[in-house]
Amino acid sequence: MSVNRLHGGLIDHTTALSFSFDGKTYQGQAGDTLASALLANGVRLMGRSFKYHRPRGVMTAGSEEPNALVELRTGGRQEPNTRATTVELFDGLTARSQNHIGSLKHDLLAVNDLFPSFLSAGFYYKTFMWPRAFWEKLYEPAIRRAAGLGSVSFEDDPDAYDKGFLHCDLLVIGAGPAGLMAALTAGRAGARVILAEEDFLLGGRLIAETQSVGDMSGADWTAQMQAELASMDNVRIMARTTVFGAYDHGVYGAVERVSDHLAVPEAGKPRQILWRIYSKRAIVCAGALERPIAFENNDRPGVMLAGAMRTYANRWAATPAKEVVVFANSDDGHRTAKDLIAKGLTVPAVVDTRADAPDMAGTEVLKGAQIINTKGRHGVTAVTVRLANGTTREISCGAVANSGGWNPNLGLTCHQRGRPVWDEAIHAFVPGGDLPMGQSVAGAANGVMSTHGALETGTTAAIAALGDLGITATAPDLPQVEDRPANLSPFWYVSGAKRAWVDFQNDVTVKDVKLAHQEGFRSVEHLKRYTTLGMATDQGKTSNVTGLAVMAERTGKSIPETGTTIFRPPYVPVAMGTLAGRSVGKEFHPTRLTPSHHWAAEQGAEFVEVGNWLRAQYFPRKGETHWRQTVDREVLATRASVGVCDVTTLGKIDVQGVDAAEFLNKIYANGFAKLAVGKVRYGVMLREDGIAYDDGTAARLAEDHFVVTTTTANAVTVYRNMEFARQCLFPDMDVQLISTTEAWAQYAVAGPNSRKLLQKLVDPGFDISNEAFPFMGCGEITICGGLRARLFRISFSGELAYEIAVPTRYGDALMRRLMEEGEEFNVTPYGTEALGVMRIEKGHAVAAELNGTTTAANLGMGRMVSKKKDSIGSTLSERDGLNAEGDLRLVGLKPVQSGEVVAGAHLMNATGPVDAKHDQGYVTSAAYSPILETSIGLGFLKDGANRMGETLRMVNPLEGQEVLVEVVSAHFVDPEGGRLRV
Repeated sequence: MSVNRLHGGLIDHTTALSFSFDGKTYQGQAGDTLASALLANGVRLMGRSFKYHRPRGVMTAGSEEPNALVELRTGGRQEPNTRATTVELFDGLTARSQNHIGSLKHDLLAVNDLFPSFLSAGFYYKTFMWPRAFWEKLYEPAIRRAAGLGSVSFEDDPDAYDKGFLHCDLLVIGAGPAGLMAALTAGRAGARVILAEEDFLLGGRLIAETQSVGDMSGADWTAQMQAELASMDNVRIMARTTVFGAYDHGVYGAVERVSDHLAVPEAGKPRQILWRIYSKRAIVCAGALERPIAFENNDRPGVMLAGAMRTYANRWAATPAKEVVVFANSDDGHRTAKDLIAKGLTVPAVVDTRADAPDMAGTEVLKGAQIINTKGRHGVTAVTVRLANGTTREISCGAVANSGGWNPNLGLTCHQRGRPVWDEAIHAFVPGGDLPMGQSVAGAANGVMSTHGALETGTTAAIAALGDLGITATAPDLPQVEDRPANLSPFWYVSGAKRAWVDFQNDVTVKDVKLAHQEGFRSVEHLKRYTTLGMATDQGKTSNVTGLAVMAERTGKSIPETGTTIFRPPYVPVAMGTLAGRSVGKEFHPTRLTPSHHWAAEQGAEFVEVGNWLRAQYFPRKGETHWRQTVDREVLATRASVGVCDVTTLGKIDVQGVDAAEFLNKIYANGFAKLAVGKVRYGVMLREDGIAYDDGTAARLAEDHFVVTTTTANAVTVYRNMEFARQCLFPDMDVQLISTTEAWAQYAVAGPNSRKLLQKLVDPGFDISNEAFPFMGCGEITICGGLRARLFRISFSGELAYEIAVPTRYGDALMRRLMEEGEEFNVTPYGTEALGVMRIEKGHAVAAELNGTTTAANLGMGRMVSKKKDSIGSTLSERDGLNAEGDLRLVGLKPVQSGEVVAGAHLMNATGPVDAKHDQGYVTSAAYSPILETSIGLGFLKDGANRMGETLRMVNPLEGQEVLVEVVSAHFVDPEGGRLRV
């Protein structure tokens, strides 16, 4: 048997589990936590404190644990900063201590503990200010090396995480006595109930105490209740589930640890599930958290909360030592002493701060006494007690059970800025009246500290909650249990201590709180941030009230007058993997494939992510060693003969209805009301503030039918804005919208031979000659023997060009047919790089130019904003600030002699300073033009329209580049537009 293993408990003494801690192998039992198994094996030292690197051991028995933070597992499953008190032991578990250099016992950073005066509260605001030059080379590197807790492996996590949604009439949070009775009451009434409990066993304090419930033990009564609840189809019991946040409209966030208690999740099972629970009503039955009394060296391994001490003894049959001194200010400490003695442990003394404390058999009660210090660097070996008469006594022991009272667990009641109120009867804060919608509180979480009170309030809370929903519930018979009132005399800290610890996780002492007061940080919010009291993973669960008591004493106010901070979600840390769920890897950014994707992959295309789409970037051929060679070939081949590009990703919106033309007239800045059937018009859309945000085309297929094409980047935005306009701005118009982006596969067929290629596919009866189907024409046709299609004569390249669309399921076949029929013309597929080169050569604006700051005037399209009609954004586009003389205009740029135009570079005068004050503009897009055999670019230049032929400096200070460029027309190739009209 392990050195500190006791008899009894709820563990399986017949099933041994092997685990390791810091490389040493130990034995635990089924039902243990990592913390209880380590204590049973005599391990008290489990970690180091954050700032001073003082030795620390387990302090609590639950998720409020501030000290025993460990790293679990290895490789991709490595998990830092996990509370040993909540880790369910399994065979083969690997755990390591953290936050130390060297071994856990001989931490080199423990030198910090020798200089507490330099590391006191707020030291980081003061200490590293001088010498100023030391910060970058000395202070910051040293702080970064020392900062942080735990480590990550940087390997991919092999486990899956999931998300789900649940709905219920009543959510019961916590399965202690109050929660069990609330769930039973609601379950018997037929309500849909979810009972969530963060522990792997139900029962709360019932399975940690020795008191009876009726004629049964707390554990047996809990098992009976659980069996009845499990038999109800309308009740869902969720153990290993922490409700971490209360959100609007009765929505709660919860994490279910499905497989954390296993070495490897079962096949097909996630490790954790993030649940979004929609509840009509919720009852918080989260119990209460014990708080410590602060005294000198009260942070040493072996000093634990008294309630946790008896939990380890009664539930897990484990103890940190065979001799335990109890330090308390209430009868609760006496309960711990009795339970420990019953387990065969020695309690040399109960040190009770109350002068009228009751006597107890089996130990000496030191009334009106205080523990003023402990001994033992890596674990308690003795305590020094100041007796009521002022004399001191040293008592040998291996642990101290410390009890300063209980605080209701308020976290979920404050998540919507609810303020707790002070309850003088229990000397603690309880939930106030401004709870989240539909939430109520029962049991110890509401300040009712007896078992009978918990059972009763759980029942009444459920009846009231269901009554609000029109469900009648009756109260079950309550078992006979203790109903003792709290008998507590508030005592917060031992005076005269040099360093008495209040916040164990952040190394905040009583002295730090006093220093905050001395330096003027007296508001509770300032106190928290100046001292770091109540920050980090435990969120002040065990420390807040003590810290407030110290501040109240210094200010001469009461604790409620001093105030309290509130809590925010999450109640406990939530793993990033759980928040992500299955949205990792390919699922993190879902990839949409174009209709020609598989054909392009067969050709060896290189792909690029464009939003959610995966598009062919270019199509390398044998012998081409650089992507530029490929892109140049694709551009030249398209301009010489014919090229095909998949442009399915462009947004497509079907607009139909009697008022479709008038509706688009409101959406676009230029006119569309008089667009003829069978024609396409290029248009610009403005935001309400007059800024241009998208350009595209609208094709009129019938009097009441348009097809709007948007840029790939703004497909969703344009559709959303158009739908808003339809519903909210122009609700009386007869117009309907639907996004058809995925419904049609669309290909650009460009180049001098594009018409000849398409004539081989278009069915007889459809004349696509220049006379019958001129530039900016459109129509519904059939191809390849009856396949319906749409044809648009528009050009993004400046060449004779068309865009042909067929239902998506025929997209792959159409691409293959185009390549087959185009062999005689040396048809060339081209990707987004060649597409970009040709559009820059032609001066077409895309997202780089439509960057959210530019107007139609900046783009050289000011005349397109009609003055004869109203449209979204047209009025505000006329603001003086958007139409100032000499403002930015889109221009073309090319090097004067040699050099490369670089997107993002700034334009400066040929001579003069290079600074923001003299900035003339910037480059938005750049490419190498194989037609012009030079680098070219587009950019915005102040008064650009009147500066053609001027020489400027293009500068890139970050990379030390400076190139002389000439300002030219943005239309580099065929500025008259003759090629696209033949």
